[in-house]
Amino acid sequence: MQNSTDQLLLRARERFVLQDYYGAVHLLEELTSKGHAYADAHHLLGVSLSLLGHTQRALTEFDRALELNPRYLEALIHRGLILNQVGRTNEAEECFRRAALADTGSIRGFPAPVAARLANRHAELAQDYADVGALEQAIEQYRRALELGPTFHDLRYRLARVLLEAGQVLDARDELEQVVAARPAFIDAGAALGLARYLSGDADGAREVWEQMLSQRPGHQRVEAYLNMVDRPA
Repeated sequence: MQNSTDQLLLRARERFVLQDYYGAVHLLEELTSKGHAYADAHHLLGVSLSLLGHTQRALTEFDRALELNPRYLEALIHRGLILNQVGRTNEAEECFRRAALADTGSIRGFPAPVAARLANRHAELAQDYADVGALEQAIEQYRRALELGPTFHDLRYRLARVLLEAGQVLDARDELEQVVAARPAFIDAGAALGLARYLSGDADGAREVWEQMLSQRPGHQRVEAYLNMVDRPA
């Protein structure tokens, strides 16, 4: 599941570079419709939609990216540019103000935008390692990414998925607890947290989080399957 998700994002980036914005939108909508709340996926979808002239849909995607990462500098700037184009100048100025404030901070000695770019580079390298089964190296790179982007909960979720794959269940659980606390509506993270709790011997805790996720997304097949698993008689 995780590899297919990241492959979709990689293919969408390739279509974007080739200026096939319709192709990028198709892939990104397939990705985001599955509930995979990656800030960079929503941002790239917003940029692609804006280049195709779909202004309101683009703004919606930038909003979603900023819900996941309020310090996403590129999303703030792109949102401000579109708002300015459609005459919503006060809102545009607020976006630019937030972007300027984000630019003044520093993380690990780097200006925030530089730290964000480096975090994403580490995350890309982590995915390359994960794709070839080098899980320990992938984990190391994701941890470096999170040192530079501690609020990038989409990257923390990806780290947790690799930790689960590597059998480091307790570490995965710790990361997922943080993600779900910060993003309660992140259904995939909630599903994974329940699995981490279950695998660590906490069946009641798993049931609790899965029931909570199901109340937000009734009929979610994977969550329902997990609940059936934990409720199955021994």
